[in-house]
Amino acid sequence: MLVTFSSDAHADITLFGTEALQLIRMMGRTDTVPGAVLADDVPAALARLKQALKNAPAAADETADNEDDDEEDKVPLATRAFALLQLLQAAVDHKADVMWRH
Repeated sequence: MLVTFSSDAHADITLFGTEALQLIRMMGRTDTVPGAVLADDVPAALARLKQALKNAPAAADETADNEDDDEEDKVPLATRAFALLQLLQAAVDHKADVMWRH
């Protein structure tokens, strides 16, 4: 499953479902798809997401040294969230809503 985030303030962002749902929960929202954050609530959602990402494990290679090579190639969630953070910041700057859908 893919989830696409959209806002009138930024180009659409598409993420894999697992990561997208995790990021939506980190914003303080229910992981219902489709969903939305109204413009007035976007600054708080962005702040929650940034704080949650700071508290998340930094990288996959910190979990264990003896895992498979595939595990070493995992991209940290904070890196995957970069484009979504930009979309949310643009929505804050332009006072725009943010929506997500399949």
